[in-house]
Amino acid sequence: MAASMFTSGAILSRKLLSVRVLSECVRVTNLRCLSSGLVEEQPNFPGSRSKWTESLDFVQPDLYDGIPVYRVMDRKGNIIDPASDPKLDKDTVVKMYQRMTLLNTMDRIMYESQRQGRISFYMTNYGEEGTHIGSAAALDDNDLVYGQYREAGVLMWRGFPLDRFMNQCYGNEGDQGKGRQMPVHYGSTEHNFVTISSPLATQMPQAVGSAYAFKRAQNGQCVICYFGEGTSSEGDAHAAFNFSATLECPVLFFCRNNGYAISTPTSEQYRGDGVAARGPAYGIATIRVDGNDVFAVYNATKAARHITITENRPVLIEAMTYRIGHHSTSDDSSAYRSVDEVRQWDSTQHPIARLRAYMVTQQWWDETQEKAWKDDCKRQVMQSFARAERRHKPSWKEMFTDVYDEVPDHIREQYEYMAAHVAEYEEHYPVKNFVKNE
Repeated sequence: MAASMFTSGAILSRKLLSVRVLSECVRVTNLRCLSSGLVEEQPNFPGSRSKWTESLDFVQPDLYDGIPVYRVMDRKGNIIDPASDPKLDKDTVVKMYQRMTLLNTMDRIMYESQRQGRISFYMTNYGEEGTHIGSAAALDDNDLVYGQYREAGVLMWRGFPLDRFMNQCYGNEGDQGKGRQMPVHYGSTEHNFVTISSPLATQMPQAVGSAYAFKRAQNGQCVICYFGEGTSSEGDAHAAFNFSATLECPVLFFCRNNGYAISTPTSEQYRGDGVAARGPAYGIATIRVDGNDVFAVYNATKAARHITITENRPVLIEAMTYRIGHHSTSDDSSAYRSVDEVRQWDSTQHPIARLRAYMVTQQWWDETQEKAWKDDCKRQVMQSFARAERRHKPSWKEMFTDVYDEVPDHIREQYEYMAAHVAEYEEHYPVKNFVKNE
């Protein structure tokens, strides 16, 4: 047995020696091939597309040029490259202009309404009208919209009536949310616009989930998710980006980078090259566009939608714009930026002025039409405003009766207590302002 074990051990030793010799030969051969340029060895680490380097160099963010900003018009409304002109017909362009100016008029009146104590809160869209209308015009009306709280123009483009804007802000009996949401938190099932919620970025993972459902259904539609650059700092934004890229679903992320959160400039929000720089890092097709150029926004959104629909993958658009108004009626932006800065943006890069200049060049608009439209625009808004203000508040009873299909006992007890309380102390409550729902 000892001889047998010795023989087996000798055979094993010779085999191991042969393997070592062969491995050394392969190593030497590879080195010779590499030195002669015959074979290029590449790293094969999962999740990277790198090459080897012997230089100890760190990637420095300030060594790279920023992502370029796509535009179609210059600041005077002239088409720079005729090949980029979307060549929209006169009716479409006039509709774009009228929706942008109607939104602007509604903002002015509703802002003053809040300042007079008629509504509790409002957010204007000054300076960002081009991002709304340019993107909305490039979408299909059946595409699902997840907005933040500065996308009123998207709803306006889709035909959301002025009365419903006003009813929601007043929280009256005509408000489909029955006064349970803050003003400017719109929603409409018939316009495929998901009701807005106040917390930042909650809509982003939700949009990805809806887009994944669209992918499974193969319905040929996409989901667009609007958010601001401040929202991109939330954890939900990063989760949504990664989720959408790995699942490869038709969602279009539309970032309105307007320069400021409620009181924080972009310089204090991030150190990288805006929000667009994050797209490639997550594996998302990305473009940066001039948000004050309605045609550039239109072209970018239309192309992005085509990618999401045909390739079932996400796209990120960063629309560079500027918030001319205060963040909301709860904000005084003069505390963190100069009046001169705001005036400069308003006078030189306003999207409405740029589109109007284009229309005048095309001989589609003149001063007479402008005056007539301004008068009509204000009349429409004021009439809707007056109707909304005259309407009653929803019945307080709907707090109890409009939640459950079958009202549970504990809710019924609360309702009965409230009814008895209001009946006893009716003179202390403005019950005449509420719908009487017996």
